[in-house]
This record gives sequence, C-alpha cells and structure tokens, in this order.
Amino acid sequence: MASHFIDFQLFGDQFSTPEIRAVFEERTMLQRWLDVEAALAAAQAELHLIPREAAETIARAARVENLDLDAVKRDLAVTAHPIVPIVRELARVAGDAGRWVHWGATTQDILDTGMVLQVRTAHEILRRDLVALILELSDLAETHRDTVMVGRTHAQQALPITFGFKVATWIAECVRQVERLDESAPRLFVGELGGAVGTLAGFGPHGEAVQRKALERLGLGVPPIAWHASRDTIAEFVALLALIGGTLARIANEVIQLQRSEIMELEEPFAHGKVGSSTMPHKRNPAHAERIVAIGRLLRGLAATALETTVAAHERDMSVGRAEWILVPEAACLAAAAEHWSLVVVRGLRVNADRMKENLQGSGGLLLSEAVMLRLGEFLGRNAAHDLVYDAAMAAFEGRGSFRDLLLADPRIAGVLPEGEIDRLLEPTTYTGLAGTFVDRVVREARRLNA
Repeated sequence: MASHFIDFQLFGDQFSTPEIRAVFEERTMLQRWLDVEAALAAAQAELHLIPREAAETIARAARVENLDLDAVKRDLAVTAHPIVPIVRELARVAGDAGRWVHWGATTQDILDTGMVLQVRTAHEILRRDLVALILELSDLAETHRDTVMVGRTHAQQALPITFGFKVATWIAECVRQVERLDESAPRLFVGELGGAVGTLAGFGPHGEAVQRKALERLGLGVPPIAWHASRDTIAEFVALLALIGGTLARIANEVIQLQRSEIMELEEPFAHGKVGSSTMPHKRNPAHAERIVAIGRLLRGLAATALETTVAAHERDMSVGRAEWILVPEAACLAAAAEHWSLVVVRGLRVNADRMKENLQGSGGLLLSEAVMLRLGEFLGRNAAHDLVYDAAMAAFEGRGSFRDLLLADPRIAGVLPEGEIDRLLEPTTYTGLAGTFVDRVVREARRLNA
C-alpha cells in the first residue's frame, strides 16, 4: 500500500506523473544500481583485471527481474545495509562469476552513480516539458500581442500593458530556467567510482582507467576527484527544481488573481462537470492553478532541506545520502507535476479580452496619469506637472468628479492641453510603450529552444 501522496492510486497524479514516478520507482532504482555494477565489471574485464567471461555473466545476471527480492529484503533486515544484500544476490545469480561482483567499489559509488542515472532521465523529462510550456506560452503571447489590459503594481491599477507582454515575462523566466537546466547538466551528469574513501586504492594501479571506462559506458562524466562528501551538485538540482516551481507558481498565481470574480480577465480550463465547491454550486475555482502554487511551496521547502545536505562529515557521510533518497525523487516528481498542470492551464486558458477592456475603463482614466503628467511636464516641468495631475487624480479617486473633467477644469492644465489632446492621452491603447516589441523579441528567442 502506498504511504506517500505521490504514489497514491487516486491522488498521485495530482502531485506527480506516471512517467516521472517510473524513473524513481524502487525496481528502477535497483536496476540503475545493477547497471553500475555491470559497467564496473565490463571496465575491469576490458583492462584484464577480471575474466571477460565473468563480466559477461555479471551483465546477464544484473537484471532486477533475476533477483530474489524477498531474499534481499530478509538480508537487508539483518545487515541494515542497502548494497550488501544486492551484491550478495547478484553474486548468487552470477554463479562462479559472482566472486568478481563489486570488485574494489564501495556502497556509495553504486548509490551515487545510480542516482545520477535517474537524475539524468528526470532532467530530460523536465526540460522537455518546460520547453513545451514555453512554446505554448509563445503562441499565447503572439495571439495577444496587442490585447490591451490593465497593468498592476502593488495590487493597484498602474499603466496599460498588453496581455502578450505579461505572458512574455513568463516566457523569459521559463527560458532562463531551461538555460539553468542546460548549464547544470555537465555538473550533474558525473558518476562516482572512488572506492572506500575516494582514492581508488581498491582498484590498484588501474584505478583511473577503471573509473573512466566504467563511467563512459554509462554515458557519464568522470569527476576530477571523489564527491562522496560533496553534495553541492545534488543540492543544486533540488534548488533548481524549486526555482522552476517558483516560476510556474508565479504564473499560476497570476491566473488565480486575474480569475477573481471582481476581475475575471482570465480563467483556467473549465468544462461542464468540473466542481468548484461541494456546498456552493456556483463556484468555478482555479483548482489546477492552486495546485501548482501549492507544489511551488513544497519545492521551496525541499530546497531548504537539500542545502542542509551540503554539510557532510569526513570522507563519507550517509546521513546526507539517505536524505537525498527522499529529496531527489520527491522534488523531481513535484516539479514534473507542476509542469504538467501548467501545460493543462495554459493550453486551455480562457482570455476574456472584453473584460480586460472593461477594466481599463474602470478607473476613469486614472491609469493614464503618467501620460498626462509627462505631456504636461513638457510645458510646466515635471515636478509642477506631477503636483497638478496628483491633485486631480486624488480628487477623482475620492469621488469629486471624473479625472478627465477635473483635468479640464484646472486652467493651468487646460491652458496648455486642449480637450482633444487630453482625450488622446487618456486612451489606453496609445500608451503601451514597446510592449509589442518586447513580445516579438522574447518569443523569437524562445522559439530557438525548439531548433
């Protein structure tokens, strides 16, 4: 019976995906350990350190389906050791060749290298889905390149922007996360075969050659020195997933905020039958977006714990390794779920352009105060213009007239800005700056990821 929400039969797909769970499933983890043992034996055989026939037999035996996992579990209860029972069972299956299994290696060599193999697969999935999200967002940004809406700062109406511009800021952030994934890959995809304390003593004079050949067989980089006690790259991976989760949570939170009943400019996918509340039938809650925000919080918590694992004692300290057994799979599963649900939200996002237009008019032109101030400042100076427009804006805000009428009623303003020009300055569609240019620039760069 599953004891972690990620593995629940009913709810697991809300906080994970079947594909990413398969990467970190127990049998997959064991198979990656066996892959390392097989690569080690093959490298040693190539260097004539063990018989070639023994390495071939070990390779055939090193399949998780060949092992008696019940026997492994019983042995684990006795030894309290993660690798010894696996090595014993692999040796049993390999018969006479079993005497060469795990020759010169140490437990953490197998655990760390196996984990790196899992991380490499997870990294590929996470990057793929993040690029897919970027491309979906790029389509959305292009569609709404010139869809004018209220720009908000400090939760208040600020200046007009376009929805495409808002989406482009999301895209740029996601692109940076892909760049971080790419930049981290050479550091992450490095194996570990150092022996007991990392000096390769157990491999004899051919230690470096064994290490290089084994890791090359696995498609992994060779470390400049053992990293048994150096957990910085694993912590970096978890922290990076938290950064990705933060980006996706920011996007999702914006959907939540703009789906408020009072705003209703966006709405996450809705189909008849989706229920917002068990007691209030009218509710259309942003459940998918809320889930993404929740996952982002969980990932940030895992990042903090991952940083704790960077402090290890001496040449090896499995108190950090055992923590990573939980941290890495959980972070990867949560990040994959965040990407999945982000794709669901973006692919089905409802953009209410009419409501955006209505909300632009809701402040009676106040969100164009900067445009009026800057134009007036050309005649009166910036500071004087600011004070005059400020007085009119505060009066309008307090219900003492419309912003337009208050501007026209002040002879110091009306004397230099005729009615027609004030009307032009108060038109939101004329004051979106270079929003469209930025959309074009960001989307152009984003689409290169697919090249």
